[in-house]
Amino acid sequence: MRGSAVGDSTNDEILSPIGKPAPVVRFIGWASLAVLAAFLVNNILIVWFDFPTLVSVLDGGDARVWGSLALYVISLAGAGWWVISRSDNALRHEARKISDFNAYLIRACFFAILFVGIADFVIAFLRVENLLTGLFGETAAKNLLRARFVGPYIHFPLIIVAFVVARFSRTLGFQWLALLIVAAELLIVISRFVFSYEQALMGDLVRYWYAALFLFSSAYTLLEEGHVRVDVLYAGFKTPTKGKVNSIGTILLGMTTCWVIIAIGMGSSHAIINAPIKNFEVSQSGTAGMFIKYQMAGFLAVFAVTMLIQFVSYLFEAVADARSEPGHKEHAGASA
Repeated sequence: MRGSAVGDSTNDEILSPIGKPAPVVRFIGWASLAVLAAFLVNNILIVWFDFPTLVSVLDGGDARVWGSLALYVISLAGAGWWVISRSDNALRHEARKISDFNAYLIRACFFAILFVGIADFVIAFLRVENLLTGLFGETAAKNLLRARFVGPYIHFPLIIVAFVVARFSRTLGFQWLALLIVAAELLIVISRFVFSYEQALMGDLVRYWYAALFLFSSAYTLLEEGHVRVDVLYAGFKTPTKGKVNSIGTILLGMTTCWVIIAIGMGSSHAIINAPIKNFEVSQSGTAGMFIKYQMAGFLAVFAVTMLIQFVSYLFEAVADARSEPGHKEHAGASA
């Protein structure tokens, strides 16, 4: 990930794709990713198409629940097939591939909040200053007053564009986002104390980008061993011992925590993450602010998903360290 805040592995980090078999740990990792993909697909069906949750299988009610159950079975079978058919895949090689995909996902999210933040800020400003009708006509102005229109028809297309742009660009990272936050704060200071002008939308933009800064960059910080460790013994361990500690901690603490957030936050259409997104929830400032509160609830899902993906990569790296496999990468954060 050299050269960018959220980038992919560079050529000097290319590892041999062939290594010692590790079927158990690879199945744990790939099964977690496969079940995560199945969960997210099933969550879309539950939230937007009113599919039943898996709990309803106990009631023997809606037959569609069996389709959802089959989705999980297929995902686990796919993970098992991948592990068996690629039994000699090196752990570090797969870890880097997983991490590179996660880097793309996070980068796309950064571009998304950049595009959506700027677009919604402009719309909110025009809405507050009553300029929408003169610029877009009465019908469009009325639509832009409704979060249920702005979300699907403005935010979602911009998010799709962000994922396309992120495929070809690696220039946007959390350093740039931090700079944007400073610029947004500076705008508030200048407008308030120089022009005596302030609107709720200005604070909304800062909170929107601030939340993304902390939640989206957590997975990258994990990759670079940047999270603070409160320990007495770990710093003195040798690399194989650190690998064993990290692998156990990743499964029992890291991955488990992510699954708890995902399960509680997205367990049903009324869960704390799903409900605001489904209803396109806005802040108490209403039409005076930006229509991005529902996305900030989704930031928790992005945090949990990207952290879970990175934990799988971290698990593979940790087991490779425990087995003293070549390719160990020292991190600046590891010595902090």
